[in-house]
Amino acid sequence: MLNEPSRLADFSTQLDSETDKTLLLIDDDVVSRTRLARALERKGFDVRATDSVREGMEIIRTEQPKYAVIEIRLGDGNGLEIVSEVHKWRSDARVVMLTAYGNIATAVAAIKAGAVDYLPKPADPHAVELALFSDGDIALPPPPEDPMSADRVRWEHIQRVYEQYGRNVSETARRLHMHRRTLQRILSKHAPRDNQGGNDNNRREERLAS
Repeated sequence: MLNEPSRLADFSTQLDSETDKTLLLIDDDVVSRTRLARALERKGFDVRATDSVREGMEIIRTEQPKYAVIEIRLGDGNGLEIVSEVHKWRSDARVVMLTAYGNIATAVAAIKAGAVDYLPKPADPHAVELALFSDGDIALPPPPEDPMSADRVRWEHIQRVYEQYGRNVSETARRLHMHRRTLQRILSKHAPRDNQGGNDNNRREERLAS
């Protein structure tokens, strides 16, 4: 069996040989969308990025993309609605679903709708590439070189929910089952540095060992 770097190299070669590299990316999180779009463009995809079901449907009808990466929960609808539309216009399209709210039921719904895979956010570009070219026998993707810390993932999730509920502190606290003052303290702080906690713990352990 090929190791993961070999698989990625094979997929890059496969993409180079493709005449149609169009990819539709739909994600209403501007930071996530911009970061992933740039990474996929560097991998050779011809990316069309948008933040809504409406614009995504229009791109599908006018350009019939070969690949699609779609967030499930969008501001103007459900990303699952788009999967059938993608296949309606192009039967050989490959679709990967993204979500920040992963659960088994949603994953099953995504696969039944016609997606080839289902990935949690924030999505690693290598994992997206593996999923798009997967034949169903792909091992877990390699870990990212600098994964977000647990504190950063928690902070990102809180910020996302806060924005979704119109920056309403009371409603956000209720939805997250948090005390209002606790939430206010978190919102007043800057984002935690990725892996800072882990590095601090490692340094403490090294001092104790010495």
